[in-house]
Amino acid sequence: MKRMLLVSMFQNVGDILKTIEPNLKNKTVTFIPTASLAEKLGFFVKIGKWRLKRMGLKVEELEISSSSYETIKSKLEKNDIIYISGGNTFFLLQELKRTGADKLLIKEINNGKLYIGESAGAIAVAPDIRYSAEMDKPEKAPDLKDYTGLDLIEFYVVPHYKNWELGKAAEKIIKKYATTLDLKIITDNQAILIENDTWKLLNR
Repeated sequence: MKRMLLVSMFQNVGDILKTIEPNLKNKTVTFIPTASLAEKLGFFVKIGKWRLKRMGLKVEELEISSSSYETIKSKLEKNDIIYISGGNTFFLLQELKRTGADKLLIKEINNGKLYIGESAGAIAVAPDIRYSAEMDKPEKAPDLKDYTGLDLIEFYVVPHYKNWELGKAAEKIIKKYATTLDLKIITDNQAILIENDTWKLLNR
């Protein structure tokens, strides 16, 4: 069963994870901060990691862009949960495709491993990520020529709606694509839970 939790800001909605996965203690998370390398988001990445640890989870970091295929495969396969943090979606997808991590991720998620996608991690699972150019800078991924996403969902998440900093970018995406793409819009206090082919919006 495919299980995914897509969020804008995990630190705000972490308690939702406990409702869908009550027994978290001693479970392990592959924590992927790669998207944040292209932005100045170290503080938010640390908070997300801290929040997971506070829940009793064991966090194992995996920086995709500097890891071998064997290391990526091993960590994605052995841990119970996969978490991708926020940052630049284009840079994230560039590195996932360059290393072959994209196919490994798709396989693990389709096999039922719980996936948590925060901001860039939520956008990356869409059929295509070019709609997020209003929020992220494509030029930070100069080697990415194909904007096809992981294609694990049929819609397009728009994170950070009404956010003080990124809310304007979210509004631009909505204005530009509301009639052509199936947008699912979330604030920093909401999450989308996907179980197989069904989805529901959850509030903090």
